Amino acid sequence: MNQNTIKEIPKIDLHCHLDGSLSKECIQQLLGKQLSTKELQVDDDCQSLAEYLKKFDLPLQCLQTEEGLRRAGYDFIKNVSKENVKYVEVRFAPALSKGQGLDCEKVMGAVLEGLEAGKKEYDIEYNVIACTMRHLSYEENLRMAEEVKGFYGKGFCAFDLAGNEAAFPVEEFSGLFQHIDAMGIPFTIHGGECGRVENVTKAVELGAKRIGHGIALRGHDDAISFCRDKKIGIEMCPISNLQTKAVKTIEEYPIREFIQKGLAVTLNTDNRTVSNTNIGKEISFVQKNWGVTDEEIMTMMRQAVEVSFAEESVKQRLRQIF
Repeated sequence: MNQNTIKEIPKIDLHCHLDGSLSKECIQQLLGKQLSTKELQVDDDCQSLAEYLKKFDLPLQCLQTEEGLRRAGYDFIKNVSKENVKYVEVRFAPALSKGQGLDCEKVMGAVLEGLEAGKKEYDIEYNVIACTMRHLSYEENLRMAEEVKGFYGKGFCAFDLAGNEAAFPVEEFSGLFQHIDAMGIPFTIHGGECGRVENVTKAVELGAKRIGHGIALRGHDDAISFCRDKKIGIEMCPISNLQTKAVKTIEEYPIREFIQKGLAVTLNTDNRTVSNTNIGKEISFVQKNWGVTDEEIMTMMRQAVEVSFAEESVKQRLRQIF
């Protein structure tokens, strides 16, 4: 596709972090100071996921008040609207926004108010995924889940597990996600971003409907078949994955393998600001580097509709668009 076509086609983004996607202008306004782009975006020579995650310190400072959370939600929708995105699932960790005494219920409510204001102005369907965090205790994560569950179906659609995967394998969270599963709320889990395929298969065994990144499935035919047969959505974020060294080289990136083996691949941004990306850039990137065809791009968008956590009425509208 040429750049005009990429800009014009409808798009979906299912894996995008709010704190990693706040615009420079929004962060500067909320912090009351000028910032360099280098302070907010990852360096080209980033060496690991742990190094990448350091770029979240400044935007997280913006998400400690209800006003900051509302403005962040609105800012996110405003900027996504420039790309003809028709549906977006934005995720964040409510437990990391309690620095000024907020509970997770107030945190979630404020973000949803901002997102809803953006939706009314820019006509973009959205949902929020609430991230449990690998470095937090079972009690902290469970408390967050209990405090936000009342928003389910009201703009909040699912849970996630995020953070430093290399230090905290998914098995450590089996009790937490058994409890979440009993709530009747679906979840995705970050897995396979750090080279351990068991983090993917164990997440699916726990009940995850989607996997964030899933790169470690590369070359593991049994695990790929396991995920394909269960129709697990694979939330790929190519630009971010190369920056975090989920793979060392472009040649090792498995998007072509995953497409050819029938996985439900979706194309996503991960962190728009930290990675200096948007969904159009991701489309251009995979077409340039791995020969992903126009039809494969649209197939990924249609797959995103089906594996999304949207209500059925929203999925029907999206099916008509795609």
